[in-house]
Amino acid sequence: MRVERLNQDKIRIFLTFDDLTERGIEKDDMWRDIPKVHELFNDMMDHAHDEVGFTVNGPVAVEVFSLPAQGMVVIVTRGKTEAHSDADDLDYDDIYEMQVTLEESDDIVYVFHDFDHLIELAHRIQGKAPYGGSAYAYRDRYYLVFEDVDMERSEYDDFIAVLSEYGEASTLTKYVLQEYGKSIVEKEAVEVLCRYFN
Repeated sequence: MRVERLNQDKIRIFLTFDDLTERGIEKDDMWRDIPKVHELFNDMMDHAHDEVGFTVNGPVAVEVFSLPAQGMVVIVTRGKTEAHSDADDLDYDDIYEMQVTLEESDDIVYVFHDFDHLIELAHRIQGKAPYGGSAYAYRDRYYLVFEDVDMERSEYDDFIAVLSEYGEASTLTKYVLQEYGKSIVEKEAVEVLCRYFN
């Protein structure tokens, strides 16, 4: 579980599928109102408090993005509420009023710490990669994005395994990269990188 503060009232939490499995939660359980999911949310809020000092004692908006290869990104936005003098004595269940939005993505986003790793990967998957692909630079890292990937399960698992040899699953979505990152190759990234870099 990784926590990042986006602003004063908003955090992003990245959950791997291992984080969910350890708690006996399936990906589809995130869509259900069950005690295990409430416990997970309480754990996330405790972790957010310890890591970045983010506390909640009122309404929150929760956005959950499921990323097929990476896990889940949970964005929690604190709503405005009146100060509650007994907030420290209340159980989380009493003070959270959640509005949950769920989205699922078929995008694959991988981050590379070195541009050479991205080039090596491009040569390794040339001809095997899904159609398209975009490359970005953001905060001294390089990103490869494949949108709406539709592959057979075994082929998909093999593809993810190769990506994981060179980079790691990113907690960022393509929207963050499109807005804040620098586009290196807008489309057909694998073919373009192979053409220009040996």
